Amino acid sequence: MKFRRSERLIDMTNYLLEHPRQLVSLTFFSERYGSAKSSISEDLAIIKETFEQRHIGTLQTIPGAAGGVRFHVKVSEGDARPIIDELCELIANPERLLPGGYLYMTDILGDPAIVQKVGRLFASAYANVPIDVVMTVATKGIPVAYAVANYLNVPVVIVRRDSKVTEGPTVSINYVSGSTKRIQTMLLSKRSLEEGSKVLIVDDFMKAGGTVNGMVSMLEEFKAYVAGIAVLVEAEKAEERLVDEYLSLVRLSDVDVKEKKINVSEGNYFKRSI
Repeated sequence: MKFRRSERLIDMTNYLLEHPRQLVSLTFFSERYGSAKSSISEDLAIIKETFEQRHIGTLQTIPGAAGGVRFHVKVSEGDARPIIDELCELIANPERLLPGGYLYMTDILGDPAIVQKVGRLFASAYANVPIDVVMTVATKGIPVAYAVANYLNVPVVIVRRDSKVTEGPTVSINYVSGSTKRIQTMLLSKRSLEEGSKVLIVDDFMKAGGTVNGMVSMLEEFKAYVAGIAVLVEAEKAEERLVDEYLSLVRLSDVDVKEKKINVSEGNYFKRSI
């Protein structure tokens, strides 16, 4: 079946968006559309220009017989700032306050549109970093982890706090909670990670970083490596931060239960270079 150029452009764009970070050869597209490689190259040049003009992402060209193109999500600072401003406004809503100074975050983490934006921001920040797996701890960080993994085109592994029969044999470690200073346990299925994997750790909220630090220790047990750490919200007033290198979108400065005020600001997303 012969495709018109307009049809090729639409289908090719859709394919690249659905397969981020995957190397796609010109031969694949040429056979898919029954078109010459020279025509495919021209089409890709149009898509690349449009992606970059609209701040959708970029196409990386790999020359040679084994080469092709690879799509990377990329969000400009101009597009990222309104998203982070929106998150700050949502989190600063005093109606989020719960007894004990806790914040209600389920509506944000349950909103697909918001979570996808967050995933796109983190994927953009780590677009050029080799990543094999996204890791999070059950349960609230799971939506964000899957959103990031979707844009990076990698699997998700979930660290749990209790053993499940369906996980098979597990590796367990004890770690110290950064905020409560209590000894806690986390487990991960032995089948989840391969030795040498490069892992992006993702979490929804970080106080002192005890849980994140626990996941770092878990990776050591698997002889895997930390490719990065990304958190949606970080608490500014942590007595002793156990994690130094991380990326955050929102910084929680203070919670005044009496005055019903939640003070937030943008995190270090624009300050840290990956």
